[in-house]
Order: sequence, then C-alpha cells, then structure tokens
Amino acid sequence: MPTALLVAVLLAGIVVLTPLADRVRIPAPVLLTVFGLAVPLVPGVPELRLDPEYILPVVLPPLLFAATQRASVHDYRRNASPILLLAVGLTIATAACAAVVAHALGLPWGPAIVLGAVIAPPDPVAATAVARRLRLPGRMVAVLEGEGMFNDATALVMYNLAVAAVVAGGVSAGEIGLELVLAIVVGIVVGLVAGGLTRLALRYLHQAAPETVVTIAVPFAVYLGAEELGGSGVLAVLALGLYLRVTSHDAVTSAGWLLGRSVWDFADFLITSFVFVFIGFELTAVLRDGSDDRTATIWTALALAAVLVVVRFAWVFPVTWLRRLARGAGRPGAEPASTPEATVVSWAGMRGVVTVASALALPHVVDGGGDFPHRSGIVFIALVCVLVTLVLQGLTLAPLVKALRVGSESDSHAEAATLRREAAVAGLYVVRDATEDDDGKPYPDRVRRAVELQYEGRIDAQDALLEARHGADHDEGDDGDERAVEDLLRRGAEAERDHVIEARGRGQVSAEAADTVLDDVETRAVREML
Repeated sequence: MPTALLVAVLLAGIVVLTPLADRVRIPAPVLLTVFGLAVPLVPGVPELRLDPEYILPVVLPPLLFAATQRASVHDYRRNASPILLLAVGLTIATAACAAVVAHALGLPWGPAIVLGAVIAPPDPVAATAVARRLRLPGRMVAVLEGEGMFNDATALVMYNLAVAAVVAGGVSAGEIGLELVLAIVVGIVVGLVAGGLTRLALRYLHQAAPETVVTIAVPFAVYLGAEELGGSGVLAVLALGLYLRVTSHDAVTSAGWLLGRSVWDFADFLITSFVFVFIGFELTAVLRDGSDDRTATIWTALALAAVLVVVRFAWVFPVTWLRRLARGAGRPGAEPASTPEATVVSWAGMRGVVTVASALALPHVVDGGGDFPHRSGIVFIALVCVLVTLVLQGLTLAPLVKALRVGSESDSHAEAATLRREAAVAGLYVVRDATEDDDGKPYPDRVRRAVELQYEGRIDAQDALLEARHGADHDEGDDGDERAVEDLLRRGAEAERDHVIEARGRGQVSAEAADTVLDDVETRAVREML
C-alpha cells in the first residue's frame, strides 16, 4: 500500500470514528487508538516512521496554542492553587515515583528518569470530552484543563534536562539548576515579548487571512526561538497564547477571529487524532523490534501504569483534605473538591499526546555515537501506559461520574443565550445614547433609528426563540418544542442557502457577493441553533 493511500485511509478512519465516539459514548481517543492498533495488522500496510528531531516542534506548538485559545484565564486564576498542585507538584511526584519503580525493575537511573518525565503528564483530551458531555462543574473542568496545560511545561522541562544528561553522559547539579532557571525565565520572557509584538502586528493587518497566518506562524517561531536560547519552548508558547487570549481580541477583525478559531480547532483535532492513531503503529513497530525482553518490558509497563493511578490518588486526596482544613481555618482560596469530585479528578489521569510525542522524540544516539540506552523499552512502556490508561480510565470515567452524581445541572447553551441577549442590550444602550461620531459630526436620526431597529429586532427574536424553546417561564417547554424550533430554523437556513447558491449558479450575482451572504447565513445558523 502506498503511503499516500495509507494516510487517506487514516483520515477516513478519523472522520468516521470521531462522530461514532459521540454516538456510542466512548471518548474518541480510545476508538482512535484501537483503530491505530488494528490498521498495522492488515497485510501490506507500510510502517509510519517520524524523525524524532521534528516531532516535538511540529506537534506541541499548535496543540498548546490551541489549548490556550480555549482557556478561561479567570477560572485558572481563581483555581490557581489546585491547578499548580496538580500541574507542578503531582507531575514531579509522579515522575519521581515512576523513575524509582523503573530503576527497581531494571532500568539504569538515567533512562528511568527520562521515562518518569515521559509518562508523568496526564492528557486532558479524553477527560474533558467526558467532562463537558456530562456537564461536570465548571471548577473541575477548569482544574483538569489547567493541569493538562501546565503539567506539559513541568514534564517537558524535566524531560529535556534528563535527555540532555543521558545524551551528554551526565551533568552536574549546578548545570541542572542553571538550565532549569534559563528554561523558565527565557521561555516566559520570549513568549510575552512575542505576544506583545504579535498583538501590535495584528492591529495593523485588518484582514482575516493575514491575521490567521500570523497566529499560525508565531507559535512555531516562538517555540523554536525559545529552545535556541536555552528556554522552554512549551512555556514560551503558553505565555504567548495566554497573553493573546487576554489582550488580542480588540486587535483582530471579527472575520479574523472566526477564521482563526476554526483553523485552530481543526489543527487541534487533526494533530491529536493522528497522534492517537499513531500509537498503534508505533506499538507494532516496537513489538517487532527484538532489542528488549518483551515479557519483562510488558510487566514493567503494567507496573508503571498502576503507579500512575496510585500516585494520583495518593496525591489528590491528601491535598484535598489539607485544602479543606485550610478553608475551615479561614484561609482564602477556591472551594475544595468534594470527595466524589476528588475521586473523579483522581481517576481522570489518562496519558496521551504529550507522552506519545516526547517518547517518540527521544534521540536514537548519544554523544560519542552510541545508541540511546533502552530507547526501545522506554517508547514501548510509554505507549503501553497511554493505551492502558486510555482504555481502562477512558471507558470507565463516564460511568464513574454518573455513579457518583458529580454532574452539574448547568446548561452552557442557556448561558450562551442569556449572555447573547445581555450583549445585545448593552449594544442597544450605547446606540441610543450616542449622538455624534468620532469627528464630532451628529448622527442623522434615520441612521440611529435604523441601527436601533437592528438591535431591537435581534433582542425580540432571541426572546421569542427562548420562549418557543422553553416556555414563557423558561421551564415549561418540552423537547418537542425545542426540536420544532431547530427544525424550522434549519429549513429556513436551507432555503436561504439554496436561494443564494441558485442565484450564483445563474450568474445573477458575483461569486464574492454570494460567498459574503453565505458566510452571514451560516454564521447566523450556527448562532441560532445554540
């Protein structure tokens, strides 16, 4: 099978399995990993090999930047204590415990520490997919997403130091301390400086496509630049992304914001999906490599997977109890998790993209030309840990959430509808109060009245749709009413779409005008369906 055909098959599998995962209530990473395990077993399927040198620079910048563009900085700030305890404290503790166990099971200290750093960070993809579907409390979602974002920085700083020590044959404590300080300081400074320059550039572009090109290119440049200067590329991208998340919305056009959001959602989806599929390919390749005792390696991998689960429980519950004691003593801070919530957080420790990427990025040789010690075993153990935690915890997290009744009754669609109306009312008040433009020229009455009608009509339409969906008191409607509203809206949007496409096909309007109207129709259709 040609490689191009194989890639097409993998894309088709991703397209089919992603919606199927929603239907069967299984996290998509689980299905994609199983798919990746099955495809290499088909006769004639070629191996997929990636150059370790390019894996982290290609995979991490888009995933990290996309995560920051979904982040709630306010929620992260409010839950800073639990996020840091998990993202820094738990990650270091997990890496240390895993390294000790791996060394006790036969790995030398250098490779054992590398392995500990590789498998330490959980991946929030599967956990947050379940969290949002089951409407977990927003605090828990923020903690899990914040942990998943910042533990990557912690783990990869440890990873880079450990790999450098193995490749160089050892480093002193002073060198480790200096490299650690440089990684943190240089990474954050580079990210913030690049964020300021990017925001300045965005203010002068005023077109969606160039704005999106800038946001695509800058994370890669920042990652590589920080790494060249001795800093952490992960921290640089996180600092860049969070800075732009907070400050850049007024610097981009509305079209640029919509396009950029779509591009980053697509990049996040595609790269994440391919990484999970690639787990199967790499496991097959490693199994065919007979450089290690596979039986012993499998037992080591299962033991370390158990360590990951046990250490997370052993960390989360004592920390939760200590935070309750501190809260009871009157100390400020976010509300501690309840016992059911702590149980869910403890079980939501699936490994994923960063573990796979960092394992595959291990160099093949060390200084002097020798092979990187136990590379094959490290990769195999890391991938087994990902597979075991994804299947075991990924498939049981949703039943656990339901059994513990942790799900919240909050409805993000209702919140969006309320916020949308409040924003329209705020716009209407400003329009009514405005008397003259920036040059001091009064607005004609007919102009102001036309804009007022636009806002008033939007508010009336939102109120009418809300009442149609949920009744006059917003709690009397039934599912049939909501489905009827969505069906009529869909039919109306389809009629608009058909009319525009037909007019374009007959040459009555230019393609540019038709696309402009279609953009408006599709944007409104998406908005009104929420």
